[in-house]
Amino acid sequence: MLQSPEPASPIWTGQPIVLIGLMGAGKSTVGRRLATRLGVPFVDADTEIEQAAGMTIAEIFAAYGEQYFRDGERRVIARLMDGSPKVIATGGGAFVNEETRALILAEALAIWLDASIDVLVERVRKRGHRPLLVGKDPAKVLRELAAVRNPLYAQAPIRVPSNNVPHDMTVKAILEAIGK
Repeated sequence: MLQSPEPASPIWTGQPIVLIGLMGAGKSTVGRRLATRLGVPFVDADTEIEQAAGMTIAEIFAAYGEQYFRDGERRVIARLMDGSPKVIATGGGAFVNEETRALILAEALAIWLDASIDVLVERVRKRGHRPLLVGKDPAKVLRELAAVRNPLYAQAPIRVPSNNVPHDMTVKAILEAIGK
């Protein structure tokens, strides 16, 4: 006698959801909307870092360098991994740190917002606060970052395209992917 398969259980079980991806992928914008739809808090890791340091990210980079920033970022994300339901938007480089990546993969549901270089360039040109782009060609920098980071982002259990569509469509795709 054939038995029907068990219904698939939802992928999201209430652990923190961490959005990863390159700058301009929409982690903060989509994250806020996703948190609202799920009825959980939204936390922007970059904002938390700025509050902890009493400086903007650009000021941290200028005064202390990227490594100092990444160390602070790792500590802040570790603090945010408290097991409570929330949506966390990370900076584009957070998941590159091996320790941070392992923590996110072990204690949260990582979702990669994957956008094309053209989409990313269009989005980052609208805002000038990105330290890694200061005085540089955004397309060239983003291609170089993607070459290094995309294989790491691919370790996330969920990948959702972040295209030039309304953010609510990306949120809907995430909700479907996590079983909500």
